[in-house]
Amino acid sequence: MQAVESGFQAWRRRWADRWAARRAARAVPSRGFRQQPEPQFAGFYAIGRQLASGNFALAGHRIEAPDPWTVEPPSRGFVDELHGFGWLDHLGAVGEREARLAAQALTDGWITRFGRGHGPGWRPGLSGRRLGRWIDHALMLTAGRDDAENAALFAVMGSHVAFLARRWQAAPEGLARFEAVTGWLMAALVLEGMEAHIQPAERALGTCCTAGIDAGGAIDSRNPEELAEILVLLVRCRAALAAAERRALPVLEETTARVAASLRILRHVDGGLARFHGGGRGAEGRLERALAGAADPLGRAGGGVAQHHPLGGQARPPRGPTRAMGYARLHDGRVSVIIDAAAPPAGFAARNAHASTLAFELTSNRRPLIVNCGPGRSFGAEWERAGRATLSHSTLSIDGWSSSRFGRAARRDGRAEPLVDGPRRVELHRSDERHASTLLLSHDGYVPSHGLTHVRNLDLSSDGRALMGEDRLVPLEPAHRRRFRQMQEDHAPHGIRFALRFHLHPEADASLDMNGTAVSVALQSGEIWVFRFDGPGSLSLESSVYLEPGRAAPRASRQIVIRAAMQQESAQINWTLAKAQDTPLAIRDIGRDDALLLPEPLVSGD
Repeated sequence: MQAVESGFQAWRRRWADRWAARRAARAVPSRGFRQQPEPQFAGFYAIGRQLASGNFALAGHRIEAPDPWTVEPPSRGFVDELHGFGWLDHLGAVGEREARLAAQALTDGWITRFGRGHGPGWRPGLSGRRLGRWIDHALMLTAGRDDAENAALFAVMGSHVAFLARRWQAAPEGLARFEAVTGWLMAALVLEGMEAHIQPAERALGTCCTAGIDAGGAIDSRNPEELAEILVLLVRCRAALAAAERRALPVLEETTARVAASLRILRHVDGGLARFHGGGRGAEGRLERALAGAADPLGRAGGGVAQHHPLGGQARPPRGPTRAMGYARLHDGRVSVIIDAAAPPAGFAARNAHASTLAFELTSNRRPLIVNCGPGRSFGAEWERAGRATLSHSTLSIDGWSSSRFGRAARRDGRAEPLVDGPRRVELHRSDERHASTLLLSHDGYVPSHGLTHVRNLDLSSDGRALMGEDRLVPLEPAHRRRFRQMQEDHAPHGIRFALRFHLHPEADASLDMNGTAVSVALQSGEIWVFRFDGPGSLSLESSVYLEPGRAAPRASRQIVIRAAMQQESAQINWTLAKAQDTPLAIRDIGRDDALLLPEPLVSGD
């Protein structure tokens, strides 16, 4: 596990990156392509049109400039997305001369300004990402140009290969290191004059697979979207090796299979990923293509650009509760429930970790119902911090406290504070009966502060029509009871206040019913779900937010909240979330949401 680096270590790493980048600028250039690569993923046509006109909406910020390289970047996230060249996917989707010329001009601008080893883009992970995108869109970047005009691109690609060969190990463990190594390997496979790098890059990828992904197909960050991006990179490497008529290392094949198995568990029934620990639901169709490529022994994913059918087409995960990367899953009757059932990430990965222990998400058919607020880093430091707190997750929280707390380390380079003092003991027991599947979970995140253990029981009926829950706060040991009594005295006479939160997706329409004792939630598919509870406290419907990367601002949503105060030595709330009796077993839901097809910032003004 990689530790959080000190300020001096961060400075030394940046200095070493700059030195290696400038040294790599004198490396032997590539002479061209040994094989013609092709785009792996399709972007959005409308976004590509906006980019071609000089409108860049990245990481929650928008700038309008024909040359974005001369503009002061609004955030670190904007720098990463701009210098990572992922936006080439969108320009490639346009397929018109205007977009091709814009892509070439923007790439030439980067090479002129930063190609000699200058600027913020020379980090191993970011450099590998950029090199991979240049390889994907090589045809667009070189079309209509002679050898002399393309010489600068091939020269800087050679510089990238030399830089990554020296600095891949300096990339943080996880996605960044895989981006560095896979960019290096793919360039070595497709660029003329880079053949000597193939075997060292293959060995480096094997090292990454062994050290960065455990036997269960998990990564330290426990970020499902990050794991999905790693699978994308592994599948692309397998395909590139197959195209070069080279056999993939056994460790690459084994790791790809393990990661794919984990991701099938971490997907909801609509194909979207569970939103935990800094990850979003993922780009539409991207994971499906990667899983298809992982299932192909040659690493192929059908050839050409990914296409995604409106009805999905994903392989159905195994029925009943399954576990992967510290998450537990319930799945019956076209309903999926995914729960964070492990302690938060530690070490270097704690910088992006969320205080989400025992939080869950629920999706019915193609419609998310219960969600977590999600990653807020693209909306600034305050939203990032708020999105990581327990209040932003669908679980129990004690007023004024998260189940894990933030460290006090100073922010450097825009990095977030690490999560500390989280649950040390998280337990999970499951049972499968004919009528339902049940998870019994607990965590001790509130023991140091209040002496209380949170116990949660979730029971999904076999037809998927009802999720029944039970949440308890209880001191389990004599030392815990002493701490609890002390806190009880401090909070007298009102008791220790706590709340149960169920954040709703923005497209779920909720209203209080039955004189405020129930909440009805209507999904756009026509399904109606009804929430009820039994126990101390009051039920309310309050404002919430849905933090969706790529949007100009957080989306407004609602949350179901049960507020109560703990007067005795234990407190228990039982609740149910069930489909209304007149909701049919199967609903034909083939409509497409605009939000899934095109990110909001590019179809509306700020």
